[in-house]
Amino acid sequence: MEGLVVTRDFWAGRGVFVTGAAGLVGSWLSHTLIEEGARVVGLVRDEDGESALLRSGDTSRMTLVRGDLTDLRTLERAVVEYDVETIFHLGAQPIVRTADELPLETFESNVRGTYNALEACRLHPSLVHRIVVASSDKAYGAQPHLPYTEDMRLDGRRPYEVSKVCADLLAQSYRISYGLPVAIARCGNIYGGGDLNWSRIIPDTVRAILLRRRPVIRSDGKFVRDYVYVKDVVSAFMLLAEKLDDADVLGEAFNFSPERPHTVLEVVAVIQNLMHAKDLEPIIEGGAKTEIHSQYLDSSKARKMLGWSPRYTLEEGLQETIAWYREFMEAHPHQAEARSGR
Repeated sequence: MEGLVVTRDFWAGRGVFVTGAAGLVGSWLSHTLIEEGARVVGLVRDEDGESALLRSGDTSRMTLVRGDLTDLRTLERAVVEYDVETIFHLGAQPIVRTADELPLETFESNVRGTYNALEACRLHPSLVHRIVVASSDKAYGAQPHLPYTEDMRLDGRRPYEVSKVCADLLAQSYRISYGLPVAIARCGNIYGGGDLNWSRIIPDTVRAILLRRRPVIRSDGKFVRDYVYVKDVVSAFMLLAEKLDDADVLGEAFNFSPERPHTVLEVVAVIQNLMHAKDLEPIIEGGAKTEIHSQYLDSSKARKMLGWSPRYTLEEGLQETIAWYREFMEAHPHQAEARSGR
């Protein structure tokens, strides 16, 4: 796993707890923090031998805590035993379709998991000095005007959206009520090597083309989204945590986006072009009618207050992503048997 360029020593020696450490963002964030000298503690629920975190070898350079977000004592133990100063709360059930099918499990993970993480911090204020909570653009719900700005009402309605609204508001509540040093990150669709959720459009399209199959588009292909590369998300989260010494940042929510929204068809076309597979015409199923049609973010607040901007264009991020999946598929040919589409 090739991390971000190390340019500062802010994280050297700091104890950092990453929930959802085996997920897409968690794996890349843990790797980058390790490279910068942090003492990383990662919460993992299941040991998936194909996850990017385990395949990278980073687990030998960090501490793994096995447990569930719904267990407050597990989170509290991680904070206390490993002298944690910073928490990145990324752990969640991240799939919209899964949330529709399994709402209770989603609320347990995304809502209970968030207030447990925040409560573990509240119980030990002398230890924890920085908390970044990962919310989502989905928390905004359907809005009459786009792009989303941070002053808009959080108006999610379906299970996944509501779970992120709750997580977002819980973070705000703990900041206002208990003075927790927390900030909130809202991103669009995050992509990059290591995402093994094949129901997502980018992993499934790349895999299909590698197998010389036609990509499957679950919707009509015209849904509009932000697509932000995982390395840009990692830099955003780390920068946000670093800026929590600034009183103007405490308790604030920030959008992180390349501010170049694309339709699903456009993203598939870019992948086809990069992989020289224009002959593999996508199969358009025309479903996903319950999802919000257009969602994209304004990141001007992050630019002005944090100095953050994305380093990667869509093409650059996809080039690295395709290379990761090509190597992964060569090592795991059995993945050819799994099929899913968006």
